[in-house]
Amino acid sequence: MSAENEITQPLLRFRDVVARGALYGVAAVPLLGVTSLFVADHNDRETFIAVVGGFALSLAAVSSVFGLFLWWASGGDIRRCRDWRTIRGQSDSITVAAPVMVRLGVLGLVMFPGAFGLYHLVDAAEYGSVLYGG
Repeated sequence: MSAENEITQPLLRFRDVVARGALYGVAAVPLLGVTSLFVADHNDRETFIAVVGGFALSLAAVSSVFGLFLWWASGGDIRRCRDWRTIRGQSDSITVAAPVMVRLGVLGLVMFPGAFGLYHLVDAAEYGSVLYGG
């Protein structure tokens, strides 16, 4: 059986990859909120959320640019991760890496505003302005 017959059809589309990355990002924001509850000190919690938000922004910038470049370089032959066994040459790995990088970039793009909002919510909670309007 040739490698072309083993590739999962249809090939990935850009909008599907972006939609899945956005879904992962939306799911990551509540997970960040719940995880931040395990940090006991208020200032440490703010720092934790700020670091995760900064990491998400960095991940978004690097992964988006690199993933879009790999998508362009693959020439439309975009494969799923489960098609890794169909790769025959060293240069074919970009066909699998491109959607992974784009998905990670979109995850970071969605997660950063969520982390930014959580940071300001936690910051406002220090002074009771969220609960008491002050």
